[in-house]
Amino acid sequence: MVNYKELGLVNSKELFAKAMAGQYAIPAFNFNNLEQLQAIIQACVETKSPVILQVSSGARKYANQTLLRYLAQGAVEYSKELGYNIPIVLHLDHGDTFELCKSCIEYGFSSVMIDGSHHDYNHNVELTHQVVEYAHQYGVSVEGELGVLAGIEDDVSAEHHVYTQPEEVSDFVKKTGVDSLAISIGTSHGANKFKPEQCTRNADGVLIPPPLRFDILEACEKMIPGFPIVLHGASSVPQDKVDTINQYGGALKDAIGIPEEQLRRAAASAVCKINIDSDGRLAMTAAIREQFALNPKEFDPRKYLGPARDALKEVYKHKIVNVLGSVDKA
Repeated sequence: MVNYKELGLVNSKELFAKAMAGQYAIPAFNFNNLEQLQAIIQACVETKSPVILQVSSGARKYANQTLLRYLAQGAVEYSKELGYNIPIVLHLDHGDTFELCKSCIEYGFSSVMIDGSHHDYNHNVELTHQVVEYAHQYGVSVEGELGVLAGIEDDVSAEHHVYTQPEEVSDFVKKTGVDSLAISIGTSHGANKFKPEQCTRNADGVLIPPPLRFDILEACEKMIPGFPIVLHGASSVPQDKVDTINQYGGALKDAIGIPEEQLRRAAASAVCKINIDSDGRLAMTAAIREQFALNPKEFDPRKYLGPARDALKEVYKHKIVNVLGSVDKA
Protein backbone atom coordinates (compact mmCIF):
# COMPACT_ATOMS: atom_id res chain seq x y z
CA MET A 1 0.00 0.00 0.00
CA VAL A 2 1.16 3.54 -0.82
CA ASN A 3 -0.14 6.45 1.23
CA TYR A 4 -0.80 9.65 -0.69
CA LYS A 5 1.49 11.63 1.61
CA GLU A 6 4.43 9.61 0.30
CA LEU A 7 3.62 10.99 -3.17
CA GLY A 8 3.47 14.61 -1.98
CA LEU A 9 -0.30 14.84 -2.38
CA VAL A 10 -2.84 16.41 -0.01
CA ASN A 11 -6.43 15.51 0.81
CA SER A 12 -9.26 17.95 0.19
CA LYS A 13 -10.40 18.88 3.71
CA GLU A 14 -8.19 21.91 4.31
CA LEU A 15 -8.59 23.08 0.70
CA PHE A 16 -12.38 23.01 1.05
CA ALA A 17 -12.31 24.95 4.32
CA LYS A 18 -10.24 27.69 2.69
CA ALA A 19 -12.43 27.73 -0.43
CA MET A 20 -15.63 28.18 1.57
CA ALA A 21 -14.08 30.99 3.61
CA GLY A 22 -12.78 32.68 0.45
CA GLN A 23 -15.92 32.10 -1.67
CA TYR A 24 -14.22 30.30 -4.52
CA ALA A 25 -14.20 26.74 -5.86
CA ILE A 26 -11.30 24.33 -6.31
CA PRO A 27 -10.96 23.18 -9.94
CA ALA A 28 -11.50 19.45 -10.36
CA PHE A 29 -10.11 18.59 -13.79
CA ASN A 30 -10.33 15.07 -15.21
CA PHE A 31 -7.34 13.58 -16.98
CA ASN A 32 -6.50 10.39 -18.87
CA ASN A 33 -3.03 10.99 -20.32
CA LEU A 34 0.25 12.89 -20.07
CA GLU A 35 -0.75 15.89 -22.21
CA GLN A 36 -3.86 16.55 -20.14
CA LEU A 37 -1.84 16.32 -16.93
CA GLN A 38 0.83 18.69 -18.26
CA ALA A 39 -1.83 21.24 -19.24
CA ILE A 40 -3.56 21.06 -15.87
CA ILE A 41 -0.37 21.52 -13.85
CA GLN A 42 0.88 24.31 -16.12
CA ALA A 43 -2.44 26.17 -15.88
CA CYS A 44 -2.62 25.82 -12.11
CA VAL A 45 1.00 26.81 -11.49
CA GLU A 46 0.70 29.85 -13.77
CA THR A 47 -2.44 30.98 -11.90
CA LYS A 48 -1.23 29.72 -8.50
CA SER A 49 -4.36 27.65 -8.00
CA PRO A 50 -4.79 24.46 -5.99
CA VAL A 51 -6.13 21.57 -8.05
CA ILE A 52 -7.96 18.28 -7.80
CA LEU A 53 -6.75 15.77 -10.39
CA GLN A 54 -9.75 13.59 -11.15
CA VAL A 55 -9.59 10.05 -12.46
CA SER A 56 -12.70 8.14 -13.44
CA SER A 57 -12.91 4.36 -13.32
CA GLY A 58 -12.56 4.34 -17.10
CA ALA A 59 -9.54 6.65 -17.01
CA ARG A 60 -7.89 4.42 -14.41
CA LYS A 61 -8.30 1.42 -16.67
CA TYR A 62 -7.02 3.41 -19.65
CA ALA A 63 -3.95 4.92 -17.98
CA ASN A 64 -3.11 1.99 -15.66
CA GLN A 65 -3.29 2.24 -11.88
CA THR A 66 0.47 1.94 -11.36
CA LEU A 67 1.34 4.58 -13.94
CA LEU A 68 -1.26 6.91 -12.39
CA ARG A 69 0.51 6.72 -9.04
CA TYR A 70 3.77 7.89 -10.59
CA LEU A 71 2.05 10.46 -12.79
CA ALA A 72 0.53 12.02 -9.68
CA GLN A 73 3.89 12.00 -7.91
CA GLY A 74 5.45 13.47 -11.04
CA ALA A 75 2.81 16.20 -11.11
CA VAL A 76 3.87 17.31 -7.64
CA GLU A 77 7.53 17.48 -8.68
CA TYR A 78 6.61 19.13 -12.00
CA SER A 79 4.79 21.95 -10.22
CA LYS A 80 7.91 22.59 -8.13
CA GLU A 81 10.02 22.58 -11.29
CA LEU A 82 7.68 25.16 -12.83
CA GLY A 83 8.24 27.38 -9.84
CA TYR A 84 5.31 26.89 -7.44
CA ASN A 85 4.47 23.95 -5.18
CA ILE A 86 0.67 23.96 -5.58
CA PRO A 87 -1.54 21.71 -3.41
CA ILE A 88 -2.56 18.67 -5.50
CA VAL A 89 -5.31 16.16 -4.70
CA LEU A 90 -5.64 12.85 -6.58
CA HIS A 91 -9.34 11.98 -6.59
CA LEU A 92 -11.42 9.04 -7.79
CA ASP A 93 -14.40 10.40 -9.72
CA HIS A 94 -17.66 8.41 -9.51
CA GLY A 95 -16.38 5.33 -7.78
CA ASP A 96 -19.28 2.89 -7.69
CA THR A 97 -18.05 0.09 -5.41
CA PHE A 98 -16.27 -0.23 -2.09
CA GLU A 99 -13.64 -2.43 -3.76
CA LEU A 100 -12.76 0.25 -6.33
CA CYS A 101 -12.46 2.96 -3.68
CA LYS A 102 -10.33 0.68 -1.49
CA SER A 103 -8.00 -0.13 -4.40
CA CYS A 104 -7.56 3.57 -5.25
CA ILE A 105 -6.73 4.38 -1.63
CA GLU A 106 -4.14 1.61 -1.62
CA TYR A 107 -2.57 3.03 -4.80
CA GLY A 108 -2.08 6.51 -3.35
CA PHE A 109 -5.29 8.42 -4.02
CA SER A 110 -5.86 11.16 -1.44
CA SER A 111 -9.60 11.47 -2.07
CA VAL A 112 -12.33 9.19 -3.39
CA MET A 113 -15.93 9.59 -4.43
CA ILE A 114 -18.34 6.80 -3.69
CA ASP A 115 -21.38 7.38 -5.89
CA GLY A 116 -24.25 5.38 -4.46
CA SER A 117 -26.87 7.69 -5.98
CA HIS A 118 -28.12 4.93 -8.30
CA HIS A 119 -29.09 2.87 -5.23
CA ASP A 120 -32.02 3.51 -2.90
CA TYR A 121 -31.36 5.95 -0.06
CA ASN A 122 -30.60 3.39 2.66
CA HIS A 123 -28.23 1.41 0.45
CA ASN A 124 -26.49 4.65 -0.55
CA VAL A 125 -26.01 5.51 3.14
CA GLU A 126 -24.69 2.04 3.96
CA LEU A 127 -22.24 1.92 1.04
CA THR A 128 -20.99 5.46 1.60
CA HIS A 129 -20.46 4.84 5.31
CA GLN A 130 -18.47 1.68 4.53
CA VAL A 131 -16.10 3.67 2.28
CA VAL A 132 -15.78 6.48 4.82
CA GLU A 133 -14.82 4.09 7.61
CA TYR A 134 -12.04 2.60 5.51
CA ALA A 135 -10.79 5.84 3.94
CA HIS A 136 -10.59 7.82 7.14
CA GLN A 137 -8.16 5.28 8.62
CA TYR A 138 -5.65 6.61 6.08
CA GLY A 139 -6.60 10.29 6.10
CA VAL A 140 -8.31 10.03 2.71
CA SER A 141 -11.23 12.38 2.00
CA VAL A 142 -14.58 10.97 0.84
CA GLU A 143 -17.21 12.57 -1.38
CA GLY A 144 -20.76 11.19 -1.49
CA GLU A 145 -23.68 11.99 -3.77
CA LEU A 146 -27.41 12.58 -3.38
CA GLY A 147 -29.48 13.05 -6.52
CA VAL A 148 -28.71 11.92 -10.06
CA LEU A 149 -27.25 13.94 -12.94
CA ALA A 150 -28.51 13.26 -16.45
CA GLY A 151 -26.09 12.72 -19.35
CA ILE A 152 -23.25 10.42 -20.31
CA GLU A 153 -19.59 10.63 -19.35
CA ASP A 154 -17.28 7.61 -19.29
CA ASP A 155 -19.03 4.87 -17.28
CA VAL A 156 -21.66 7.23 -15.82
CA SER A 157 -24.99 7.38 -17.63
CA ALA A 158 -28.51 8.53 -16.75
CA GLU A 159 -31.41 9.67 -18.89
CA HIS A 160 -33.11 11.99 -16.41
CA HIS A 161 -32.26 14.35 -13.57
CA VAL A 162 -33.21 13.41 -10.05
CA TYR A 163 -32.82 16.61 -8.07
CA THR A 164 -31.31 16.39 -4.60
CA GLN A 165 -33.92 16.47 -1.83
CA PRO A 166 -32.68 19.06 0.69
CA GLU A 167 -34.50 17.34 3.56
CA GLU A 168 -32.24 14.28 3.10
CA VAL A 169 -28.82 15.95 3.14
CA SER A 170 -28.41 16.48 6.89
CA ASP A 171 -29.33 12.89 7.70
CA PHE A 172 -27.06 11.59 4.93
CA VAL A 173 -24.04 13.59 6.08
CA LYS A 174 -24.59 12.61 9.71
CA LYS A 175 -25.02 8.89 9.04
CA THR A 176 -22.20 8.52 6.50
CA GLY A 177 -19.50 10.85 7.84
CA VAL A 178 -18.61 12.10 4.34
CA ASP A 179 -16.30 15.08 3.91
CA SER A 180 -18.18 16.62 0.96
CA LEU A 181 -21.46 16.09 -0.86
CA ALA A 182 -22.21 16.20 -4.58
CA ILE A 183 -25.74 17.45 -5.27
CA SER A 184 -27.97 17.65 -8.33
CA ILE A 185 -29.30 21.12 -9.17
CA GLY A 186 -29.52 20.93 -12.97
CA THR A 187 -25.98 20.33 -14.20
CA SER A 188 -25.38 17.19 -16.26
CA HIS A 189 -22.62 15.11 -17.77
CA GLY A 190 -21.28 15.35 -21.31
CA ALA A 191 -21.38 18.02 -24.03
CA ASN A 192 -25.11 17.72 -24.72
CA LYS A 193 -26.45 18.80 -21.36
CA PHE A 194 -29.78 20.08 -22.64
CA LYS A 195 -32.08 19.50 -25.58
CA PRO A 196 -32.81 22.58 -27.73
CA GLU A 197 -36.49 22.45 -26.76
CA GLN A 198 -35.48 22.91 -23.11
CA CYS A 199 -33.74 26.20 -23.96
CA THR A 200 -34.80 29.68 -24.96
CA ARG A 201 -33.13 31.87 -27.60
CA ASN A 202 -31.76 35.34 -26.96
CA ALA A 203 -31.90 38.25 -29.44
CA ASP A 204 -28.89 36.83 -31.30
CA GLY A 205 -30.50 33.42 -31.67
CA VAL A 206 -28.18 31.77 -29.15
CA LEU A 207 -29.71 28.93 -27.12
CA ILE A 208 -29.92 29.75 -23.41
CA PRO A 209 -30.30 26.70 -21.13
CA PRO A 210 -32.64 26.65 -18.13
CA PRO A 211 -31.08 28.15 -14.99
CA LEU A 212 -29.60 26.00 -12.28
CA ARG A 213 -31.83 25.30 -9.28
CA PHE A 214 -30.19 27.69 -6.86
CA ASP A 215 -33.22 27.29 -4.60
CA ILE A 216 -32.19 23.66 -4.02
CA LEU A 217 -28.58 24.70 -3.42
CA GLU A 218 -29.64 27.33 -0.89
CA ALA A 219 -31.95 24.88 0.88
CA CYS A 220 -29.10 22.35 1.13
CA GLU A 221 -26.80 25.03 2.54
CA LYS A 222 -29.34 25.74 5.28
CA MET A 223 -29.61 22.05 6.15
CA ILE A 224 -25.80 21.54 6.35
CA PRO A 225 -24.34 25.00 7.06
CA GLY A 226 -20.62 25.28 6.46
CA PHE A 227 -20.42 21.87 4.75
CA PRO A 228 -18.56 21.47 1.43
CA ILE A 229 -20.82 20.98 -1.60
CA VAL A 230 -19.69 19.69 -5.00
CA LEU A 231 -21.03 20.31 -8.52
CA HIS A 232 -20.54 17.66 -11.20
CA GLY A 233 -21.22 18.10 -14.91
CA ALA A 234 -20.24 21.77 -14.90
CA SER A 235 -18.67 22.25 -18.33
CA SER A 236 -19.86 25.30 -20.26
CA VAL A 237 -19.31 23.78 -23.73
CA PRO A 238 -17.64 26.81 -25.44
CA GLN A 239 -19.26 27.28 -28.81
CA ASP A 240 -16.03 28.39 -30.50
CA LYS A 241 -14.56 24.95 -29.74
CA VAL A 242 -17.71 23.21 -30.99
CA ASP A 243 -17.65 25.33 -34.16
CA THR A 244 -13.97 24.48 -34.80
CA ILE A 245 -14.66 20.77 -34.35
CA ASN A 246 -17.56 20.90 -36.79
CA GLN A 247 -15.63 23.09 -39.23
CA TYR A 248 -12.91 20.46 -39.52
CA GLY A 249 -15.06 17.38 -39.95
CA GLY A 250 -16.72 16.89 -36.57
CA ALA A 251 -20.39 16.15 -36.04
CA LEU A 252 -21.33 17.71 -32.70
CA LYS A 253 -25.00 18.62 -32.75
CA ASP A 254 -26.86 20.64 -30.13
CA ALA A 255 -23.90 20.80 -27.74
CA ILE A 256 -25.10 23.05 -24.91
CA GLY A 257 -23.42 23.66 -21.54
CA ILE A 258 -23.80 25.53 -18.26
CA PRO A 259 -23.38 29.34 -18.53
CA GLU A 260 -20.20 30.44 -16.78
CA GLU A 261 -21.92 33.22 -14.85
CA GLN A 262 -24.08 30.61 -13.12
CA LEU A 263 -21.02 28.59 -12.17
CA ARG A 264 -19.33 31.69 -10.78
CA ARG A 265 -22.41 32.31 -8.64
CA ALA A 266 -22.25 28.73 -7.39
CA ALA A 267 -18.54 29.05 -6.62
CA ALA A 268 -19.26 31.98 -4.31
CA SER A 269 -21.56 29.79 -2.20
CA ALA A 270 -20.89 26.57 -0.29
CA VAL A 271 -19.90 24.94 -3.59
CA CYS A 272 -16.15 24.51 -3.13
CA LYS A 273 -15.40 21.91 -5.84
CA ILE A 274 -16.54 22.19 -9.45
CA ASN A 275 -15.89 19.34 -11.89
CA ILE A 276 -14.90 20.17 -15.48
CA ASP A 277 -14.18 17.49 -18.06
CA SER A 278 -16.09 17.99 -21.32
CA ASP A 279 -14.70 21.50 -21.90
CA GLY A 280 -11.21 20.04 -21.84
CA ARG A 281 -12.14 17.28 -24.27
CA LEU A 282 -13.66 19.84 -26.63
CA ALA A 283 -10.59 22.10 -26.48
CA MET A 284 -8.21 19.25 -27.27
CA THR A 285 -10.38 17.77 -30.01
CA ALA A 286 -10.80 21.16 -31.68
CA ALA A 287 -7.03 21.72 -31.71
CA ILE A 288 -6.27 18.22 -33.00
CA ARG A 289 -8.88 18.39 -35.78
CA GLU A 290 -7.53 21.77 -36.86
CA GLN A 291 -3.95 20.46 -36.95
CA PHE A 292 -5.01 17.41 -38.98
CA ALA A 293 -6.84 19.62 -41.49
CA LEU A 294 -4.13 22.26 -41.84
CA ASN A 295 -1.17 19.86 -41.80
CA PRO A 296 -2.39 16.65 -43.46
CA LYS A 297 1.14 15.35 -44.06
CA GLU A 298 2.05 15.52 -40.36
CA PHE A 299 2.22 12.23 -38.47
CA ASP A 300 4.35 13.10 -35.43
CA PRO A 301 1.94 12.91 -32.45
CA ARG A 302 3.85 15.70 -30.71
CA LYS A 303 2.89 18.08 -33.50
CA TYR A 304 -0.84 17.72 -32.82
CA LEU A 305 -0.89 16.70 -29.17
CA GLY A 306 1.32 19.68 -28.28
CA PRO A 307 -1.14 22.27 -29.65
CA ALA A 308 -3.97 20.33 -28.01
CA ARG A 309 -2.18 20.52 -24.67
CA ASP A 310 -1.63 24.26 -25.10
CA ALA A 311 -5.29 24.85 -25.98
CA LEU A 312 -6.38 22.92 -22.91
CA LYS A 313 -4.09 24.96 -20.68
CA GLU A 314 -5.62 28.23 -21.88
CA VAL A 315 -9.17 26.97 -21.33
CA TYR A 316 -8.33 25.90 -17.79
CA LYS A 317 -6.54 29.15 -16.97
CA HIS A 318 -9.68 30.99 -18.05
CA LYS A 319 -11.82 28.79 -15.81
CA ILE A 320 -9.57 29.35 -12.80
CA VAL A 321 -9.43 33.13 -13.19
CA ASN A 322 -12.90 33.98 -14.49
CA VAL A 323 -15.20 31.22 -13.27
CA LEU A 324 -13.88 29.40 -10.21
CA GLY A 325 -12.05 32.29 -8.59
CA SER A 326 -9.21 30.07 -7.33
CA VAL A 327 -6.41 32.19 -8.79
CA ASP A 328 -3.66 32.96 -6.22
CA LYS A 329 -5.26 30.58 -3.68
CA ALA A 330 -2.56 27.88 -3.75
